Amino acid sequence: MKKLLSFFGGIIIIMIVLIICSSNLQRKSGAKTAANTLTIYNWGDYIDPELLKDFETKTGYKVNYETYDSNEAMYTKIQQGGTSYDIAIPSEYMIEKLISENLIEKLDHSKIKGLNNIEPQFLNLDFDKNNQYSIPYFWGTLGIVYNDKLVEKAPSHWSDLWDKKYANNLMLVDGAREVIGMGLNSLGYSLNSTDINQIDEATVHLKDLTPNVKAIVADEIKQYMISDEAAVAMTFSGAAASMLEENDHLHYVVPTEGSNLWFDNMVMPKTVGNKKAAYEFINFMLEPENAKKNAEYVGYATPNAKAKELLPDDVKNDKQFYPEADTMKNLEVYKDLGKEWLGIYNDKYLQFKMYRK
Repeated sequence: MKKLLSFFGGIIIIMIVLIICSSNLQRKSGAKTAANTLTIYNWGDYIDPELLKDFETKTGYKVNYETYDSNEAMYTKIQQGGTSYDIAIPSEYMIEKLISENLIEKLDHSKIKGLNNIEPQFLNLDFDKNNQYSIPYFWGTLGIVYNDKLVEKAPSHWSDLWDKKYANNLMLVDGAREVIGMGLNSLGYSLNSTDINQIDEATVHLKDLTPNVKAIVADEIKQYMISDEAAVAMTFSGAAASMLEENDHLHYVVPTEGSNLWFDNMVMPKTVGNKKAAYEFINFMLEPENAKKNAEYVGYATPNAKAKELLPDDVKNDKQFYPEADTMKNLEVYKDLGKEWLGIYNDKYLQFKMYRK
């Protein structure tokens, strides 16, 4: 009996040793994997895939690339902290929110090379003073794309979209801030308004727009416009650029009275597992040649002055996507209005959508 107990005792000891060894190997393997991997969380189709391959070749890191379709989806996953994202690319109002909730890292500018390539007008903005937490990636506008085959006179103001000639011929981006903001701008108000009377007035005004609305969609808006299925649409500048490439009859305008000026910047979430790789990626994307290549692929405006110089003349001089100062001065960046006001915007937008039905 004692021999039997001794035998089983020996087996148990061996098993414990094997488990400890296996655990140590897994920890070492995990550490090695983390040290050689860069995990990026970004919008879909928002980087030239060739650049990711170039980065892997140049640095030896393996890139894990995950995507999201809204700032809110990105925020939820970063807040939960289940994945160690090294780089994320949120928009300005969400960066402001992430900073306030201590969900992103303060950057060490001594490790960043090429920040001087960024145009000064895109640095030190209100949502991130002195760029302590974020580095510019792309910027753009919200405007109107129209089809000259289906439109006699080009629209140039948000108020033009209420014209009865666009009955069942208008496409809208599916977004509360965008649609309510358009309603506010069309009445001469700020798209960041926290005046409930102004927001109510804009909501009522938007109800008058519903006979013109053919559909409220997301990325599908590109194909609708390319296929001549609507005369006009509200869309973002980068999406418009893609449409214009596919259909010569499409044109993009930014309402001079006011619209959204947006920025997407690179940040490091608090869950960052590989800061060294994250800094190398930021520096890689700040290199003019890489920023230029990315701008050509994605279609949005680059904040990188040296990269812009490398772009073809017909691109960098295109006022549709690089507006003049007179237009830029009336554009507004979305602010983080807080949970209460965001809820109001969402409720008013839902009322508009329900009324349309």
